[in-house]
Parts: sequence; C-alpha cells; structure tokens
Amino acid sequence: MSKRYLVTGGAGFIGSNLVDALVARGDRVRVLDDFSTGRRENLAAQPGVEVVEGDLRDAAAVRRAVAGVDGVFHQAALRSVPRSVDDPLSSNQVNVTGTLVLLLACRDAGVRRVVYASSSSVYGDDPALPKVETLPTRPVSPYAISKLAAEHYCQTFARLYGLETVSLRYFNVFGPRQNPESKYSAVIPRFLAQALAGEPLEVHGDGEQSRDFTYIDNVVEGNLRAMAAPGVSGEVFNIACGTRHSLIAIADAIADFLGRQLPRAHTGPRAGDDRHAPHLRVLRRALRSGRRGAGQAGCPSATQPRQGERLASRRPAHRETTAAPHRAPPIATYARAGRTSGSSTVTAVPSPGRLLAATRPPRASVKQRTM
Repeated sequence: MSKRYLVTGGAGFIGSNLVDALVARGDRVRVLDDFSTGRRENLAAQPGVEVVEGDLRDAAAVRRAVAGVDGVFHQAALRSVPRSVDDPLSSNQVNVTGTLVLLLACRDAGVRRVVYASSSSVYGDDPALPKVETLPTRPVSPYAISKLAAEHYCQTFARLYGLETVSLRYFNVFGPRQNPESKYSAVIPRFLAQALAGEPLEVHGDGEQSRDFTYIDNVVEGNLRAMAAPGVSGEVFNIACGTRHSLIAIADAIADFLGRQLPRAHTGPRAGDDRHAPHLRVLRRALRSGRRGAGQAGCPSATQPRQGERLASRRPAHRETTAAPHRAPPIATYARAGRTSGSSTVTAVPSPGRLLAATRPPRASVKQRTM
C-alpha cells in the first residue's frame, strides 16, 4: 500500500528530485513551498502531486500540509552561507523558527517521522579528519548555526514527544535543476553559467579550498533510507561521497568538458566559508556489511563509522535491491562518459560530464528522473 509523504521545499533543487523518486515508486506526494526560490517547472512532470503554497513559518499552512501524511522530508530552508552572512535574521527565522513550526504541527498531527535536511557546515573549521557524526560541531556562519539549532530541535522532539526524527548532513549537493541564477548559487552551476556566457569564472580566494561534491541521486537515496530505517530516531547522518575536489579542479573539469580554456577572476575569500570541506574515510564494504559501525547511506563509495550502516542495511520493503560498492570517479574524469544510477538504487556516481550537460542553463523542459 502506498504512503503519503510531504516534501517541504518540494519545488526546489533537492526537493523536486526527491518528489520524482517518491512518485516513481508509487507513493502519494504533497509539496509545501512558497516558491520564493523553488520553481513550478520543477514539478511539471508530476501533475498528480498536491501542492500547498505557503510559508514554512505560517502555522496554518503547515498544519494543512502535514494533515494525513505518514512522513515528512523537510528540505525547505534559506540556504547558502553568504546569504546568511548578509541576512542572518531571515536565515534564523526560516531555518530555525520554520522548522520548529513544522515539528509542532507534525507532533500534533501524529506524523510518524521527519527526515530533516541539515548541512556539513555544522562542523565548521574543526581540522579533524575524517569527519564523523560524533565530532564536535563548530559552526562559523549564521547558516551553519541555524542548521545545527534545528538539528537540536529534531532530537529534542524525538526525546520529549516521541516524534521520530532523522537529520542528514548534506555535503555540497549538485545535479540537475540546480539554479545558477542567484548570487548565492553553488559553485558548479555558477561556474557553468559563467562559462557558457563567456564570462570569467569567479573564484573566491586562491581556489584551492576543497569540497566533497555529492550527486543528487545519492542524497535522494539517503533520504529514502532515512525514512525507512528502524531504530535511528533522533540520530544524525552524513550524506557524502568521501572525496575532496578544489574549486580549481572543478573549473578545469568544466573547461575540459567544453573543450576550451576558461579565464578565471579571483576575488577575496567569502566570509563564513570553511577552507576545506569535511573529508570522509572510504569503507567500501559498507553497503554490504551487516556489522554495526561500518557504513553510510547516500553514496556507495563513502561511509561513516557506526552511524550509516543502519541506513544502508534497510530499504523500503518493496525495493529489494543491493547497492554495489563503487569508488566515485576522480574529478578529472567528470567530462567523460560514465555510468548513471540504476532504476532502483544508486550504484555509481554519474560522470560529471553528463551532469554538467544536465545542469546547463537554460532548461527548456524538466525530464523526469527515475530511481
């Protein structure tokens, strides 16, 4: 029997990809979005999806959205570290107060579980590597503080009220439908837009700062597992791929893909940015091992000790598949042909050449992605 799920921020980049996956497996889906950053065309391929247009801070709208749902994938947020530096109050109001409004509505409506989209930025400038969920959090931006505060609310609601919650710390997600137009855009779509417009690639600082870039399919898979896995309420999981690539390496990959040299314009470092993203240890047996303490959902090539195995070991009952461990390709191969994720599980990170083409603006239509 299909279940009904709410996706907050479901018209956005991550949310709409998650909506596609839920619909593809036969679930009923409702979206809560105010369309301030989400795009209606991201839902065009899913006419059967119910849309509640409203602000996350509007308690009445949120109560309507959660009524009768089995679970909530909470993707809505004011994202971006630079945006939060420019306007910390709005980031706090949406990311913290909005999440609290949602949790209260879910508690009162009897929702079984909330899967919350957190961020790797909560680790801040802690130099310890690899990053595991048990490390201290040292946020250095208002955005990171807001995501961590909402994590604590999720854990508190799990303890006090019995509302199951799982928090997922995303690591620099990229893929189709990522918007390159905002000044707060992530680096890959922003570089692409600048390159295709014939403009220099704007590189903050020396460009040697690194990130763990995580393809959207891995994030979707992590969400689905987090909703289904037993015994994980109140916990936090990293969703990442266990590799680091510098901004210069990303620029070189795009140049290779386009077949021409791309000029770069270096600017000052951005306030609130971490120098290097958390780097994860790769344990390739993670998605096959039954031992506790050896896995992480979301990317078959990357794992987290202790936490993620419980996500990796349990999928929804109607998806009896096994993800094959696979080492993500190095950034230098991103412009070459590569494998894509299968119809029922993520078995490899698609080649970034394919991903670069998929994210190239403008998008004339939305192609439905299957899981």
